[in-house]
Amino acid sequence: MLSHERVWAAIDALAAEHSLSASGLAKRAGLDSTAFNKSKRLSADGRPRWPSTESLAKIIEATGVTLVDLFALVEEHPRRSVGRVRQRRPAVPLLGFAQAGAGGFFDDAGFPVGQGWEEIELPAGAGEGSYALQVQGDSMLPLYRDGDVLIVEPGAQVRKGDRVVVKIISGEVTAKVLASRSAEAIELVSLNPAHPDRTVSMAEIEWMARIVWASQ
Repeated sequence: MLSHERVWAAIDALAAEHSLSASGLAKRAGLDSTAFNKSKRLSADGRPRWPSTESLAKIIEATGVTLVDLFALVEEHPRRSVGRVRQRRPAVPLLGFAQAGAGGFFDDAGFPVGQGWEEIELPAGAGEGSYALQVQGDSMLPLYRDGDVLIVEPGAQVRKGDRVVVKIISGEVTAKVLASRSAEAIELVSLNPAHPDRTVSMAEIEWMARIVWASQ
């Protein structure tokens, strides 16, 4: 049955299938990042608000699915699974880099806590305790684009050459390559040549976690 709830659920499922949040899917389709937010699904008086046919056409084009595929998600009988039966994976928390710099979202070890997180389906291979950060802006080009999702695993061992997310006690959250580490400081190589490499003292680091997967 075609219902308001099932249509929005299908959009969420399509986003998760491509390892995106609803806002990430909107961006990929060339729409405003808030187009599919929960707040946009109801009008000011509480009546259901349907997605426009234009927005549906754009997400179909952006993800390469067909109209039949989208309606299969609406009907809760997915037919598209790249040649195999698709089983839904566990969901993990998702937060934007800018929001990650604010307090209250992580414990001292860099694991997600508190409220305000969205959720995204966990890609295969990510371990327990993993969570997702969504790239915002162009500071990580050309490797990561605005809207890309990074899966971070705080418990994973970090080695020289790994791509890592580091949170500084000032609140800054950044993704770089770990060049070296000592008892006093770490050397970080920027992903974007337009941004300088950095040396950060261990006293300045709130937490550091390895990037184990990224949507590209």
